[in-house]
Amino acid sequence: MEIDFKDISYLQRGNARQRSAYDVITKYQILEKLKGYRPLVVGTIPINIDIERSDLDIILQTENFESLEKLLIRLFATHTKFAIRHTDKNLVCNFEIENLPLEIYASTTETEKQTGYLHMVKEHQIIKSKDEKFIEKIRDLKRRGRKTEPAFCELLGISGNPYVEIFNYKII
Repeated sequence: MEIDFKDISYLQRGNARQRSAYDVITKYQILEKLKGYRPLVVGTIPINIDIERSDLDIILQTENFESLEKLLIRLFATHTKFAIRHTDKNLVCNFEIENLPLEIYASTTETEKQTGYLHMVKEHQIIKSKDEKFIEKIRDLKRRGRKTEPAFCELLGISGNPYVEIFNYKII
């Protein structure tokens, strides 16, 4: 079964962490509140390779970082561990709701073309071609401090820049 990652309803049929993420997103209407920024939920939780300390990632597209920053402060500043930082090319907002850490990442790139989304889709395709042992090895590497893309590349025997080379992996 193919997952439509643009519709988070698949999360409510997932594991306990995915269902919890779905509940938080819907209860607090996070995607609705950010609708003008084309939000997409991405990262390790949607594809079930998260570890205990993984956050839920939401990516956004904006041309006006100042306006988005004000909105994020208004919507989420009262939540635990709220922090916001930005450069001229992106904005990152972190906070926690009901013990679920969230990270909102915004850039000027369309959300469906951002690497966070593209990596997740590719990693999901790879996972579907592997067994549960592969998934557990990914989680184990992540628990030992490895980032997701380098963990995939290590297990797949891919050399070079993992953030680029993961896209070149041919699924057999």
